[in-house]
Amino acid sequence: MPTEITADIISQWIGQHFWPFFRLASFMMVIPFIGTQLVPARIRMGLALLMTVLIVPMIPQVPQVDALSAEAVVITLQQILIGVGMGFALTALFQLFVVAGQMIAMQMGLGFASMVDPANGINVAVLAQIYTITITLLYLSMNGHLVAFDVFIESFYTMPVGLEGLGQAGVWSLAHRISWIFVSAVLLALPAVTAVFIVNISFGVMTRAAPQMNIFALGFPIGLIFGLFSIWVLHANFLPHFEQYTRETFEYMRQLQGLP
Repeated sequence: MPTEITADIISQWIGQHFWPFFRLASFMMVIPFIGTQLVPARIRMGLALLMTVLIVPMIPQVPQVDALSAEAVVITLQQILIGVGMGFALTALFQLFVVAGQMIAMQMGLGFASMVDPANGINVAVLAQIYTITITLLYLSMNGHLVAFDVFIESFYTMPVGLEGLGQAGVWSLAHRISWIFVSAVLLALPAVTAVFIVNISFGVMTRAAPQMNIFALGFPIGLIFGLFSIWVLHANFLPHFEQYTRETFEYMRQLQGLP
């Protein structure tokens, strides 16, 4: 006997694809590189739709609720919140290096040297843009985007589609993640900032000893040279720092899935 197609079956088919698509699309609209202005929104939506078709047979069944009910609206909002929250956790990894570049540039006197960031459409310091380009190339060369999608697809098993999502603990954890950005950025920029700060203190002592010396004409270029030298030295250990922060980010994304 052929299976009779009813409204409940059609609603189940739509929900099985509709809610995972919302979670994936929200994630891809926020994450670095794919979620920036460099990739058109139509391509992002097409990739999200293609990935939804591929992963739907592998994920658990979605709850059977009426597509026009209040529960369906709540489930949709929860999927958007999960996608945006996990995308923000990954975006924090890239913003960490942007903040570190801003700190170093302001300390060494390169804060005025800015350029347009094509990914976000805003003016950022040149050093921050150099860091952004470096970590983007490292992220893609180390297949970080594949690991990010692997961790994200795990969320369909640890946080199945339903009325429960990130919860209050997950939202507060994302809010507190901002402090991790600034703490990690300070630790990353501390050697260069300290080196330039010592140079500035030395010139302050020299100015007190010889007031006739023009501190602005002499101190600025030497401080800039020491800052560039510090950046060159820091780039030797750039990859270990990136690996550590990337590992912490992916571990946090997995921990975020297990919060009540």
